[in-house]
Amino acid sequence: MKRGQDHQRAIRPSTLAQDLRALVGKLKRRLREQARAGDLPPSQVSVLLRLEKYGPATASNLARAEGMRPQSMAPLLVALEGAGLVRGTPDPTDGRQTLHSLTEACRKWIEEGRAASQDWLTRALQARLSPQEQEEVAKAVDLLMRLVED
Repeated sequence: MKRGQDHQRAIRPSTLAQDLRALVGKLKRRLREQARAGDLPPSQVSVLLRLEKYGPATASNLARAEGMRPQSMAPLLVALEGAGLVRGTPDPTDGRQTLHSLTEACRKWIEEGRAASQDWLTRALQARLSPQEQEEVAKAVDLLMRLVED
């Protein structure tokens, strides 16, 4: 059922959920393309974003948080270190452990990627939607925020 057609027919929540999920997935892919995050596998991007949000962590803590085995986290961290995005330093409270954190180059890369995504989305909204349609999107965003609020 097309959104702009036949508003008299009831919109089924399951159809709306399916359409919304597909749309969000496509939007995420487009934003990732703009941010050049597509250069990295999703598992690596997820680890970088976790380190950005929560700060330095051990490989075992990252593996637990990402729902993977510690043995699987090690090569992922090696790849990120090799790319200059993550660095490991001895844990000050337990020298046997290594704390992994983002490099300054990675922080800059994340910031630039977010700016590129923001710029693309801003330009797309301005170019493809009228001011009234932009208002409608703003209202829809408010409603969608209610869906994800805890």
